[in-house]
Amino acid sequence: MELVGEYVGPDGQRRQLRVPCEASGDADPLQKLLSGVAQMKELVNQFFEPLVQQEAKDRATADPDETPEGNDEDDAEDENNIDKRTNSDGPSAKRPKTPS
Repeated sequence: MELVGEYVGPDGQRRQLRVPCEASGDADPLQKLLSGVAQMKELVNQFFEPLVQQEAKDRATADPDETPEGNDEDDAEDENNIDKRTNSDGPSAKRPKTPS
């Protein structure tokens, strides 16, 4: 048994990550798979660590006057104004007042 992962970079280049899930002959197949998943997780972390560090470095050196498109400043304001949100999926969540 073998686990295979494929990464396609922004440049379109493909890179495969392979991990064999072989253990001793009398081992439980599920244990072999769990061991392989743990190895794959470590391999993926090793593969992406330099990319994550490079992106963090790029963001730190970016011009602070330029705001990225995914700016979160407005999101904080939106969270504070929950009552002003509309629900386009259905009726209002507010209950109408009943006359006494």
